[in-house]
This record gives sequence, structure tokens and C-alpha cells, in this order.
Amino acid sequence: MTEPIGWQKSSYSGTQGDCVEVAAVDGTIRFRESDTPAVVLAITPTALGTFLLALKTGEFAPTASA
Repeated sequence: MTEPIGWQKSSYSGTQGDCVEVAAVDGTIRFRESDTPAVVLAITPTALGTFLLALKTGEFAPTASA
């Protein structure tokens, strides 16, 4: 039998049920939106770190149109 995932709600989430939840499962970090709990994004800690660094350094910032 599979153990249930211990989802944790963000402390920034409100009480309206519109929450981001996160869990660590089998070496991955999983995210879901509480409104659609069946949709889960799974990412490795290394890939998540790379993604967050790219966000912090502006790699995904919009560019000005010419």
C-alpha cells in the first residue's frame, strides 16, 4: 500500500482554498494547487534550484520590443 503524501500548505496562502501545496516524495519536490489537487508538478531538487536561480537572475524577464 502506498503511503499518503504529506502535503504542506504555503504559509502565505489564504483561507479561501486557493493554496499552493508542496511535498517531498521519493527524491522529488511536488507542487499542486489546492483547487485542482489531481494536477501535480514533480521536479528534482537540483532542477528546482536551477529554475529558482534563473528566476532570481532575471533569465525569464520580458524583453522590450524593438
